[in-house]
Amino acid sequence: MRRHYCYVGSPEIAHLPADPRYRYRVEAAADVERWAWETQQVRSSAQAITATFIINGEEQLWIADRHSEHIACADGQPVLAAGEITFHWDCSGISVTEVTNQSTGYCPEPDSWDVVAAVLQRLNLAHPTAFTTCFYFGAASTAAQRI
Repeated sequence: MRRHYCYVGSPEIAHLPADPRYRYRVEAAADVERWAWETQQVRSSAQAITATFIINGEEQLWIADRHSEHIACADGQPVLAAGEITFHWDCSGISVTEVTNQSTGYCPEPDSWDVVAAVLQRLNLAHPTAFTTCFYFGAASTAAQRI
């Protein structure tokens, strides 16, 4: 049983239209490469790109530009996890070097790491062993339910 997080952020942001062209489902590392190219993401000098991410109720990883809202990346739906994710390119391919639960729209708890790790493992993306930066949101801001 996984915990689903409902959007608890600003109502003004919740009603902004999402552009589905900039929201990408990741099924393999090649999808990260395609997203970066198609949305003209710029790699840092360390060959990395940080993105907004969510994991939906079907345990699918979706990414969008770092400056976009989690609610748009989630297409307005509840999530199992949300935050920022950093992809790194090197001679061995793409890996995940940083992951946070930083989403003030969904306020996911640190326990959401378990689903993040499971999804990254299934996608064969090397990743850290825990959130590299972990945020704790007040209980009043968290709208979570176990399904």
